[in-house]
Amino acid sequence: MSEMINNRELQLYTETNRMANIRQVFQDLHNGRNIDEVKAHFNAFIGKITVDEIAQLSHDFLENDGISNEEVQRIYAAHTEMFKGTIQEEIHSTAGPEDQPGHPVHTFKLENRELEKLVQLSVKVNLEQFEKEDTPENVYKLLSDMNLLLDIDKHFSRKENLIFPYLENYGIYGPTNNMWRIDDFIRDAIKDAKQKLTHYQGDKKAVIHVIHYVMDEVLAMVYREENILFPMALKNLTEDEWVKIAHESDEIGFCLTGPEAEWKPDRNHLDEKAISEGYIKMETGILSLKQLEMLLNHLPVDITFIDHEDVVRYFSHGKERIFARTKAVIGRTVQNCHPPRSVHVVEELLEDFKSGKKDSEDFWIKFRDKYVYIRYFAVRDENGKYIGTLEFTQNIDPIKAIEGEKRILS
Repeated sequence: MSEMINNRELQLYTETNRMANIRQVFQDLHNGRNIDEVKAHFNAFIGKITVDEIAQLSHDFLENDGISNEEVQRIYAAHTEMFKGTIQEEIHSTAGPEDQPGHPVHTFKLENRELEKLVQLSVKVNLEQFEKEDTPENVYKLLSDMNLLLDIDKHFSRKENLIFPYLENYGIYGPTNNMWRIDDFIRDAIKDAKQKLTHYQGDKKAVIHVIHYVMDEVLAMVYREENILFPMALKNLTEDEWVKIAHESDEIGFCLTGPEAEWKPDRNHLDEKAISEGYIKMETGILSLKQLEMLLNHLPVDITFIDHEDVVRYFSHGKERIFARTKAVIGRTVQNCHPPRSVHVVEELLEDFKSGKKDSEDFWIKFRDKYVYIRYFAVRDENGKYIGTLEFTQNIDPIKAIEGEKRILS
């Protein structure tokens, strides 16, 4: 018995001493000591670090109030550099649920692959061309990249509003708060890059600086998520919590891609049949959710609804859509769904709807082999309050070709 007690005391002493050593290493990092020296010391005396230890470190860091944004970014970048190659991975004998298409983590990783491709194969290439020659064409290419990259807001929003609250329920605050701050820095930098490119006046150096920052931070965040946040969340969250996250993700939307499938774990307490067969009572009738969806999808028009904050919330999914739509647009502002050259038209129209200056607007264009009639309607409640905009798109070629009469029994 005494030997068992001694072993426990030794283990407790070892764990306490180890955590004190880790804290000291990272305190040196915070105090500005050279990263290579600190990392060499870490490798020699500690070697590997677990996600639980990282969570505790992040929590300690969070309590350090009054730190500037610049210092937060410096320290967080230093942390990421330290963590590379030092995080101790847990051994899994079989594939986990996160490897199944549709699981939130699986979808997050799919989005990360798309973000990496966008940064490495488009932003980086177009920035190199811009560095050589800042022509209007090269400015426009980078601006288009930044518009696409701003889709990362949906990725971050799902992480912040769906994963972080569950982690906090388990007393894990550090990674969530610190990571959210860095997410905001990235959002702001992308918007700053867009602003500089939209109103480009030859300040080449400023554009190059901010886009390099964006590229570096986006790729660093991918590493932090996949090596720290997701393992931490998978270790703590229950299957039911992941199911709730999966079901609530659609409301926010997805980044550059979407889930490969609907995730249905072996043990699923949510009654999918009840959800799909639920009924909606309206003023002029009652429909099941399934009936309502099929009805909208069978209309010979495309419908898109944009809410009062200019966010795309719904689009019908008919057999022959005129303009391509993917689930990735859900949760995205309508401004970022249009080319930069036409955004001002969209914003002017929405402003007229919100102010009450207009209730509708029509356009008609030739698109490929179709003659397309596009109508916009301001959607208002019974008190006249603006709640969104309905986009109504129709191929009117068959209508224009109508001649004579055709009676019902003809």
